[in-house]
Amino acid sequence: MSGGLVEWLRVQPCEKNYSTIFQLNNLTIKKMIKAIIFDFDGVLVESAHIKTEAFRKIFSKWPGNTEEGVAFHLKNMGVSRYIKFKYFYENIIGEHYSEEIGLKLGSEFSDIVLDEIKIAPFVKGAKEFLENYYSKYKFYVASGTPEKELREIVSCKGIDGYFAGIYGSPSTKKEIVDKIMGRDSLNSNLVVFVGDAESDRKAAEDTGVHFVLRVTSENHAGLNSCEYKIGDMIHLQEKIKELDG
Repeated sequence: MSGGLVEWLRVQPCEKNYSTIFQLNNLTIKKMIKAIIFDFDGVLVESAHIKTEAFRKIFSKWPGNTEEGVAFHLKNMGVSRYIKFKYFYENIIGEHYSEEIGLKLGSEFSDIVLDEIKIAPFVKGAKEFLENYYSKYKFYVASGTPEKELREIVSCKGIDGYFAGIYGSPSTKKEIVDKIMGRDSLNSNLVVFVGDAESDRKAAEDTGVHFVLRVTSENHAGLNSCEYKIGDMIHLQEKIKELDG
């Protein structure tokens, strides 16, 4: 209700014997969440561990540096794999990195993970949430996975029809959230980002949208302070109701 309408109602005459009296001074305008942005791996599909093991397999070519590379991945989940390859080469093994090396490693990475992710189970309650609420909210995917590969996976899982947009790298998650809000003229306090990584939380913080953490064994320790947390998607609607306030 607009401020002008509230003021107009306040000054209208009101009979004392009305059964209902409007307490306009105490009127609360309830916000309603309009859009939900999901990370993909570990949020919609139980696939985060698949990618962790793929990084371990690739970095195992350098046995003395494998776990340091995996640790960097875990600290930066949701960030493009190419950024991780570049960091591994330049900062961990101290070797020259090139676009050609990145493409080779990226192709190898896709060969390892693609088929496994296509058959990985949904996070508990995820598919049901999409089915039950896609007509109530606008759904989007924001992932660090290369966008073409991401679209292929989402389509293979049979859920592409639920989303108003499916976005991946090379765009960052902040860029994706900004794009979504700009395209659909969404106010930040009406948008929720559901993620499992520090990159998800940071994108939500930088854009002013709400953040709900999906708790997993691979969450970075820095996420423990998140206010809104769920163990699976069965409880997501409860958190949305809390945010609707």
